Amino acid sequence: MNAHPPIRLIGAPTDIGAGSRGASMGPEAMRVAGIAAALEARGLTVYDDGNLVGPPNPWLPPADGYRHLPEVLAWNAAVRDAVRDALRAKEFPMLLGGDHCLAIGSITAVAAHCREQKKNLRILWLDAHADFNTSAITPSGNIHGMPVATLCGFGAAALVNLANPAPAIRPSEISQIGIRSVDEHEKRFVNEQGLEVFDMRSIDELGMRTVMQDALHDIDDNTHLHVSFDVDFLDPDIAPGVGTTVRGGPNYREAQLCMEMIADTGRLASLDLMELNPALDEKNRTAELALDLIESLFGKSTLMRER
Repeated sequence: MNAHPPIRLIGAPTDIGAGSRGASMGPEAMRVAGIAAALEARGLTVYDDGNLVGPPNPWLPPADGYRHLPEVLAWNAAVRDAVRDALRAKEFPMLLGGDHCLAIGSITAVAAHCREQKKNLRILWLDAHADFNTSAITPSGNIHGMPVATLCGFGAAALVNLANPAPAIRPSEISQIGIRSVDEHEKRFVNEQGLEVFDMRSIDELGMRTVMQDALHDIDDNTHLHVSFDVDFLDPDIAPGVGTTVRGGPNYREAQLCMEMIADTGRLASLDLMELNPALDEKNRTAELALDLIESLFGKSTLMRER
């Protein structure tokens, strides 16, 4: 069995795409929770050169349907380049956000890497929200509600064209899990584009095991699995430290099973951890829970299991 590639922690301390302040402190909250030491205790090599640098949040109203588009572009270009460099160095990029608009940059880099390496790409989008808004249908103009649409080619030209060729991904390459808050016009657009969405009703009816089996069924040895984990995926009773809480999310055991089944594939090759907001947390417990789940992504389990 090949050794696991080194983990490259990439801090992106900005809430530039969000509707509330505080996600900019997410990377440091994960460091305070002990992410590097926890991964090293699992026998992994961890590199952490600190945070990326980008423009401050001007906290302005939307212009032409987008809030802070120039600043969002700058941050995502920095993220794209950092993730690209990590992948070229044969490292595992772990993006510590920051708000979820930054997934535009990270997944753009991952998709380009997959094209270069002739690998299949599978993205698991763990989130309470579909993030499939556009400037025409967004109720807020906040770009953290638009990354999936942007990655699929429906967004500001400058962001879409971070990928070359654009769009970065096809809707068939992404599966969304835990969704329970979708804007009215966004629902129609998700349906029109044929996005695979396992909402909370799916999880309630089928159970997390079946949902994950369905989402992972076509992963093979030539698949690069990318997980984009928005902390608001979790029920706010266990994870209050996010800016966009939605009741009725996965509980602790459902979330653990989700992560363990991802780990079982052995194909996880990049990760986003997004929207952790320490300003809204209670004694960093959401960061500690996120770390617990990340450890499960890297093989922590109650018993030794064949993978």
